[in-house]
Amino acid sequence: MRSLIAAALTLWLAAPSAAQEIVSAYTDIDADSTCSTFAAAAEGEGDWSNMVCAGYRGYPVVVHYGDLRESVFYGFPPDGDLAPAWESFSGFNRTGPRIEWRIERQDGRETPFATIHRWFVADGEGGPETEVLVVEKVGQIHGREGCVVGYVVASGNPDANGKARRIADGQARDFACGDQPTIDAGSVPLREFVHDRP
Repeated sequence: MRSLIAAALTLWLAAPSAAQEIVSAYTDIDADSTCSTFAAAAEGEGDWSNMVCAGYRGYPVVVHYGDLRESVFYGFPPDGDLAPAWESFSGFNRTGPRIEWRIERQDGRETPFATIHRWFVADGEGGPETEVLVVEKVGQIHGREGCVVGYVVASGNPDANGKARRIADGQARDFACGDQPTIDAGSVPLREFVHDRP
């Protein structure tokens, strides 16, 4: 009898982990085919534009570009706010085309809760760009809070992709925007970053 109870307890304890799975999916940003510009500088107003792009299964990606720098928001931004807080690097920068989405599968539902996106940041002195994997919390349709959770410098940092996934999986869902992001710099220092948050 005790063995039957122990077996049943083991199966019961194992059930939640069996029902939940974290996987990756990938989408690409293509300004010509997957994005739509909803605001841009008029003549004489400088060089800036704002785009909304297709993300993962209806989750949008909002890209803000200005002065050779980008700020990207993944998921649903705060109500009525298509210009969420500016989060970028001080130096000139650009993002790669591919986004990795970390997705929780549970009870037949899929919820993308974090993204990993490769950025290329100039050093301002004509040297090689620093590659940084930026981990972000995805704005959900109800919570609508998204922000940078962590930075993993990919240049000179072994297993940078694995480190970024561990930050995403372990921190993104419960991360409070406004807290200090995690930084894993390896042998190359992280370039200065900017968070324009209240």
